[in-house]
Amino acid sequence: MSRYPVLVAAAVALLAMSPALGQDPAADYPNRAVKIIVSVPAGGGVDTVTRIFAAGLQQHLGQPFVIENRGGAGGNIGAETVYAAEPDGYTLLASQPAPITSNIALYKKLNFDPAALESVVVMAKFPNVLLVRQDFPAKTAQEFIAYAKANPGKITFASQGPGTSSHLTAELFMTLTATKMLHVPYRGSGPALNDLVAGHVDFIFMELASAYKLHEGGKARILAVATDHRIDVVPDIPTLIELGVPGFLSDTWNAISAPPKTPPAIVLKLNRAVNAILNEAATKARFRELQLSAAGGTPQDMAKLKHEETERWTKVIREAGIEPE
Repeated sequence: MSRYPVLVAAAVALLAMSPALGQDPAADYPNRAVKIIVSVPAGGGVDTVTRIFAAGLQQHLGQPFVIENRGGAGGNIGAETVYAAEPDGYTLLASQPAPITSNIALYKKLNFDPAALESVVVMAKFPNVLLVRQDFPAKTAQEFIAYAKANPGKITFASQGPGTSSHLTAELFMTLTATKMLHVPYRGSGPALNDLVAGHVDFIFMELASAYKLHEGGKARILAVATDHRIDVVPDIPTLIELGVPGFLSDTWNAISAPPKTPPAIVLKLNRAVNAILNEAATKARFRELQLSAAGGTPQDMAKLKHEETERWTKVIREAGIEPE
């Protein structure tokens, strides 16, 4: 008996057992609702940006993209949830940099590996600014630095949580200005800004998008920006570099990650959809309104940024003597 029919029968049986063999895993993705775990409470910058893209992804890919806020532990709670999820593209992480970069140096033990999370795309970037409560005694950034030096340990600064960009930017500021201030961590931007407006804390390094509304509304004051040049929307406000704080640069960004081993085809499909949304006129208008800078790029671009930011802020953590929790 010829072996050819036997081989053909075996091949048919193998294909029957593995119907997806050779198929593109992204071909019918998504065919049901996708959950986006946002690593901060509702109301913060990450949450606001993610909701823009959730609506756009639903339009582009034809299925609901549902937001679920899981704040706390500097974003680790949300990141851990996504890390443990099935790598099928139906559970995604939207986060600030901390849980996927600096938290590895801030926590003695993480129940996930930030480097193993699949990089999908960076949604937006925005500069950080020095925002003080409305009735803070210092009226300029120069006065603020002088006041901080004259009152060591008496000024309080809020953050979105340990290891977030607001926390580490303040640590960098203290290192470069030889000042000492008291850290008051919160669970996200919303609670931190509420207490700043209420006068319970003195200042925060906050992204321009959130700070600008409070500044314009007279509820808080921007004293300086953490960029290498002045910002068009607040042209009269100096950079900290201008004021003699050399190399003081800080921005924050929002990114989408996926569970480890998510198929590259699904990652790429999501990446392309987000880049398409960024190029739409409605998104550009919304970004201008919120003082956001579009990011985008490839998954490889995001992976490179993750690596660079992890090294950069780990150095700040070590030099500031911040002990892992």
